[in-house]
Amino acid sequence: MDFGVVLQTNPPASGVVAMMQRAEEAGFGYGWTWDSHVLWQEPFVIYSRILAATNAMTVGPMVTNPGTRDWSVIASLFATLNDMYGNRTVCGIGRGDSARRVIGQPPMSLATLSEAMTVIKGLAEGREVTLHDQPLRIPWVRDGRLEIWMAAYGPKALKLTGEQADGFILQTADPDIARWTIGAVRSAASAAGRDPASITICVAAPGYVGPDLAHQREQLRWFGGMVGNHVADLVARYGTDGPVPRALTDYISGREGYDYAHHGKAGNPSVGFVPDEIVDRFCLLGPAAAHLDRLRELAEIGVDQFALYLMHDEEEKTLAAYRDEIIPALR
Repeated sequence: MDFGVVLQTNPPASGVVAMMQRAEEAGFGYGWTWDSHVLWQEPFVIYSRILAATNAMTVGPMVTNPGTRDWSVIASLFATLNDMYGNRTVCGIGRGDSARRVIGQPPMSLATLSEAMTVIKGLAEGREVTLHDQPLRIPWVRDGRLEIWMAAYGPKALKLTGEQADGFILQTADPDIARWTIGAVRSAASAAGRDPASITICVAAPGYVGPDLAHQREQLRWFGGMVGNHVADLVARYGTDGPVPRALTDYISGREGYDYAHHGKAGNPSVGFVPDEIVDRFCLLGPAAAHLDRLRELAEIGVDQFALYLMHDEEEKTLAAYRDEIIPALR
């Protein structure tokens, strides 16, 4: 199993860069950040510093979207970084949540996302595409490579992931949900004539290593609220008796809106509806042995990478535990 670390681009940027350096030294091969340019600092500016400060780490957003930047801008950003540092980027992408809603815009449609993935990958790899109804190619790209990993929860998004994406990002560490979503992605890939094994499977979730479960739950409850934003969209589209598993939908019945001013932060006042059971299922808590048990179960399901959201009050201790106990046991 590979490992990634996921950070918010909170100022100062030097702190983000330093944490990515420590993560690479600890055995993390991927450095991910959130991409919500109003809530946090612009990530693509910081990626250049991260790539310069690390040796082999692959860097990218978890996740960007096709609505806050022109697709040619997204492609050129990745292509420029790859030209400077040697194809060490990955494009995590989805419909858009905080980056879109904070500026008063809804998430993008799946049809738009599909077209955007084709255009961004093609341009970043030096091929000619059609954009704004005209042919376009970035002439200076040489030997460019860019994998597109799509974040998804719902049936239609999972189908698109299997049909088109190079990787699948599932933002919850619940094994039951992982089985359903990974199975849907692989089935869609097979139906589209693709090799299901060619799609990289990445599970992303917060992890906190330590003995105080009650405290850990309060530090990580925000994640259930973040996932709830996407689940609320699914319930609006499919209802509670639709194809989405009740394991993913039941817990949002008490949800009453969401304040993005506290997005991704401990103490978020909008996440009181998230029960302890959901925190335990969606996140990794407890001692290192408990993390290893969950990660081994996810690996058996087919997960290739675990991306650790490192956002709580014991980040350094958790990073050290992954370095010393967890990553060596699973490599």
